[in-house]
Amino acid sequence: MKTLEQWFEEYAVSHQNPKNKAIHYVCVPAIYFSIVGLLMSIPSHFITSKLELNAPILENWATIVLLFVLIFYIRLSIAMALKIAIFSAICLVVSYYIGQFFPLWLFSIGVFIIAWIGQFYGHNIEGKKPSFLKDIQFLLIGPAWVAENLFSRK
Repeated sequence: MKTLEQWFEEYAVSHQNPKNKAIHYVCVPAIYFSIVGLLMSIPSHFITSKLELNAPILENWATIVLLFVLIFYIRLSIAMALKIAIFSAICLVVSYYIGQFFPLWLFSIGVFIIAWIGQFYGHNIEGKKPSFLKDIQFLLIGPAWVAENLFSRK
């Protein structure tokens, strides 16, 4: 299994251009957020009837999927898993409140489309294909790479 640093080194190869990096710093979290919103939009009657927590932020498909996502990050780095867990919790809460005032699925689709357009534009500037075309796991490395680059002390 690759280490987190090895993943970052490989991911960085196609993320050298400052404009592409800046686009990724916005679009990668936006895509992550939109996926959380889309997952929260899936009816969860089965989950709520089994858990009976009366906590809509926890009783949804996004929370279940995010638990598996966190297992992926824990295997790479506890510190990174904690950062992603905090960001995930923020995504869940913000998505919940957006859903109170606007159709969450519609908002999430809009963010998803705009952010992916940004991503592909960034890679066009870079002149290199997105990393996930080589290995689908890079879709989970992207958020960690952004967190590492934005919040590291380097």
